[in-house]
Amino acid sequence: METAVIEKDKIVIKNAPQIHLEGRAGAIVKVLGCGLCGSDIVKLREKISPEGTVLGHEIVAEIVEISSDSNFKIGDKIITSHHIPCGKCHYCKSGNVSMCEHFKSTNIRPGGFSEFVYLSEEHLLNVAHLIPENLTEIEASFYEPLGCCVRAVKRANLPVGSKVLVIGLGSIGILMAQALKAFGMDVIGCDLIEDRINILKYMGIKAQNVINLPDNLEADGVFMTSGADKALDTALKAIRSGGTILVFSSTPLNTGYANNEIYYRELTVMGSYSPSPKDLKDSLELLRTGKVNVKGLSTPYEMKDIQKAIDDTISNRIMKAYIVINE
Repeated sequence: METAVIEKDKIVIKNAPQIHLEGRAGAIVKVLGCGLCGSDIVKLREKISPEGTVLGHEIVAEIVEISSDSNFKIGDKIITSHHIPCGKCHYCKSGNVSMCEHFKSTNIRPGGFSEFVYLSEEHLLNVAHLIPENLTEIEASFYEPLGCCVRAVKRANLPVGSKVLVIGLGSIGILMAQALKAFGMDVIGCDLIEDRINILKYMGIKAQNVINLPDNLEADGVFMTSGADKALDTALKAIRSGGTILVFSSTPLNTGYANNEIYYRELTVMGSYSPSPKDLKDSLELLRTGKVNVKGLSTPYEMKDIQKAIDDTISNRIMKAYIVINE
């Protein structure tokens, strides 16, 4: 089977042995396609993952082998997430499921940019779902990234009607803005790229160029979906005293927020990383009901062109890539 692996800071296509259940509980699935996540690019660019790693986790797949107590069967087309919390540890009980050691250790094998992957029984019972009939495969691939946004919205715990600014309108920013609106927030998005601003406006959400943000915005919440260091200054300028900044991005310099700003203005600065199974269910419902619109946000590439998809994403030639693996 073909896999896309890290080799010398690039992604190259390699052959790997075909995988089978061989007595394991779970399923072997044929990957129809896999979304390219920003975290995949960070892992490649920052050399976080070793050579030979198969990246990818936003998969849409068809079951070809199964041994499971779930209700899935051969031929089912599904979406799944890659991590499952234990539900019992201190982190899970405290609502920090993405810090759970079991959560971090679970994954799809070998990775989503592969013709076939193994899903454990835990995946099938906790984070896998049939694709709703009204969603295309590309639309369904937003299930996991939208789940991350749902978790961030819940974690911020802002009152309905709060004024919220989303800084950065890449694919995650567009998803985040829509999730916030679906949860009853008064949302404004900002970016430097006019095409992205217009996309959010088309979706019925206020948006403007970051350089035109008013000095007195006084947002109750700011959601940081931009990876630019300058976005930190924008967040501190836009947030009202006593407000909440939700961090959903890493920045190159990793300098953080000014201590005295947090102290004297009584700001809450918090991070959010990955979703729980419940957040993922809520994500799927938002997609199924059309409360979050992802049409046209992702550009398809064949797996042989995955490096081009990465390069095009980094250079902002596209919003997001979807790698077609088996048609």
